[in-house]
Amino acid sequence: MFDLKPISPEAVPVALQKAERYRLLNEPWQAESICRDILRIEPEHNQALVMLLLALTDQFGKGVTPAQAREVLTRLKGSYERAYYAGIICERWADALLSKGSPGVGFTAYETLREAMEHYERAEQHRPEGNDDALLRWNTCARILMRNPDLRPRGEEVFEPALED
Repeated sequence: MFDLKPISPEAVPVALQKAERYRLLNEPWQAESICRDILRIEPEHNQALVMLLLALTDQFGKGVTPAQAREVLTRLKGSYERAYYAGIICERWADALLSKGSPGVGFTAYETLREAMEHYERAEQHRPEGNDDALLRWNTCARILMRNPDLRPRGEEVFEPALED
C-alpha cells in the first residue's frame, strides 16, 4: 500500500505539541496518527503512549473500541499510570455508551463506571505526592451515578406496569 515516512527524533517534542493541539481541536484521528509516528521511532515514549491512549478514547463510539486502548495501556510504565488510564478507558467507554442510548445501556454504563472507580482507587494507592487526579476522576464517576438513577446494577430493574384503558 504505502510506505510511511519516518519523522526525525528531533521533531518529537514539536510533534507531541501538535498531537495535543489536534486533541483540543477535536481531531483525535490526527493526534493518533502523530503519536503512531512518534512511537515508530521511540516505541517506549511514555508521553506519546499516553497521548495515543487518550486520542483512542476520544474516538470511542466512532469505530474505536476499549480493546484498542487497552493494547496501549499495557505499554505504559508505572502502576499508577496503568491504573489511572485503565480508569480513563472505562469512564470514557461508559460515556460513549450513554451517548449511544441503546436499551439496557444504564446497567452496562453503571458497571463500567464502577470498574473505572475501582481502577481510580488502585491508582490512588500509587499516586505521586500532590497528585489527586485519581480522586477527582473517582468523584466525577460517583457524581454521574448519583445524578442518574437510571444507572444502576443489573437486578435492580424497576417494574413499570403498562397503562390500561
